Amino acid sequence: MDDRKKALQSIANDRWRVSLLLSGAMMLIYFGFILLIAFNKPLLGSIIFPGLSLGILLGALVIVSAWVLIFLYVRWANNKYDERINNLTRK
Repeated sequence: MDDRKKALQSIANDRWRVSLLLSGAMMLIYFGFILLIAFNKPLLGSIIFPGLSLGILLGALVIVSAWVLIFLYVRWANNKYDERINNLTRK
């Protein structure tokens, strides 16, 4: 039973590590964007194409980056986490 407890603790530690890494990445992206809004408005107001400013583009990329990070977490959970949990419950 002690081996199962260690394996479960290892799985939980990995889940925390991945979730903290992805949460930190999202916070860095989001707060980086907010800091740009706060301290460099002229840069974000620069026009890339008519009707599209850098601020609008970066705002959309913040949303897309959230989707990408969610996709990475789901892929990790389906390929690694669920497999390890299933192996542990089969024993």
